[in-house]
Amino acid sequence: MLMPSIFGNDFMDDFFVFPQERKTTPTAKANLMQTDVKETETGYEVVIDLPGYSKENVNAELKDGYLIISATTSTNDEEKSEDGKYIRKERYSGSCQRSFYVGEDITHEDIKAKFENGTLKLDIPKKEAQPKVEQKKTIAIE
Repeated sequence: MLMPSIFGNDFMDDFFVFPQERKTTPTAKANLMQTDVKETETGYEVVIDLPGYSKENVNAELKDGYLIISATTSTNDEEKSEDGKYIRKERYSGSCQRSFYVGEDITHEDIKAKFENGTLKLDIPKKEAQPKVEQKKTIAIE
């Protein structure tokens, strides 16, 4: 008897769910770039899980006060029988991206990043927002 899966990983998914639909399931979204943000005395520690990604395919950039983390991957699994006929041939290519607002005062030199064993760790310092100095503008009266 077939039972529904309570963990979102039913073996029948391979037969009845198209790959485009599989990517949009809640379970797939929950497993993509799981992030932990911890506040420390001097700043924030951000840890992002990126299993299956290599360091060369992970990019971090700072733009308009937003820290943007993106990653791309592609795989090509091929299995052939002895006579050269395909038994299975699968290809996957994908990317993911997340962004975090870190403030306008943070520069790319301030952020320290380290990628190890499929985990990206970022150290972002706290900076006090500099109050904008209001310039007094006088109007000339004739």
